[in-house]
Amino acid sequence: MQQERQNNLMKRMAVYCLVFVATAMSAILYYSANKIIVVADVAQDEVVQESAGSEESTEKAVVVDKNNISIDRDSQNTKYFCIPLPEDVKAEEVIIENHYMDRELWVNITHKNPHEHEKFYETNGVYGNCESVTEGHFDVEKDRMCLRFDLTGVYEYHSIFEDNTLYVEFMTPKEVYDKIIVVDPAYGLQEDGVLSNEVSAKDITLEVAKAVKAKLDNTDIKVYYTRMDDSNPSAENRVELAAATKADLLIRIEVSGDANTKLYGTEAVYNSRFFIPGFGSVELADLLEREVVTAISGKANGLLEAGEEDEVISNATVPAAAIKVGYLTNGQEFILLQREDYIQRIAEGIYQTVMKAYEE
Repeated sequence: MQQERQNNLMKRMAVYCLVFVATAMSAILYYSANKIIVVADVAQDEVVQESAGSEESTEKAVVVDKNNISIDRDSQNTKYFCIPLPEDVKAEEVIIENHYMDRELWVNITHKNPHEHEKFYETNGVYGNCESVTEGHFDVEKDRMCLRFDLTGVYEYHSIFEDNTLYVEFMTPKEVYDKIIVVDPAYGLQEDGVLSNEVSAKDITLEVAKAVKAKLDNTDIKVYYTRMDDSNPSAENRVELAAATKADLLIRIEVSGDANTKLYGTEAVYNSRFFIPGFGSVELADLLEREVVTAISGKANGLLEAGEEDEVISNATVPAAAIKVGYLTNGQEFILLQREDYIQRIAEGIYQTVMKAYEE
């Protein structure tokens, strides 16, 4: 009897395997026949920056010899923005980068001799639905050619590669994601924030943001980051990111400092100008402070109303709060803020804030 059950089980497994193989082969044949391939893409917060630390390296890229890509705005009979690619380009050589803080879409083509493709874009332009694109240009950097398109706003997109053409469909973030937040690591570049014994607040806020990202990447929440390197977007651009994405929340990460080295603890700053019933900036700040203080077993100093110097929080048009994670000028917190486990605990507090905010 047991032998018979084993035989039946093996037969069923064989049938399942055949069905799986047949389905997989059908999909492969379908995509091969239609030559449709999804192209790899990354968001700006996933882009590995080649260098940082100078004003020039973090400003919007400037091409000395700008090679414009012609845009045919008369052919609007498709929902796709169409980018022709040279015949020898393969899908695996193409990576799309969404530089949302700069309102740019980059299409990187890796090639052993990218200069061979320069003439192609001197004679071949883009076409289709170009409403979201203001201009385009190309330039060669080392072993790649980069096509850069200036956009009218912050967009998400779907893309497919077919018959040596990249088809891009632009969508607003809210068309793609139900839950959206913005995380804003303060300072950057020459703006160190609090500086104590060569330890700068700008590095601490960035480390906290990276730790937060590692946690939130595993959720269904879309997170836009104002910076993930040593750059310093303007307060206006940081605020605009939250507005453009129609974010549900904006959380800013800051570090405190004071001439009185005995001061320590955590504060949260809220936007008193923007009020919505229910869960607003005050509620966000209160939750943020409670969760971070609980996570680090720290001291809560209370909530602060944003002043004129708090440009990002004061001007945000979504529920917004800043968490000041400690005093770099305090001896004990100076040590704690450099510890990886402490950074992780701060990030856990911010993570729990976001999770509980969506439960409100």
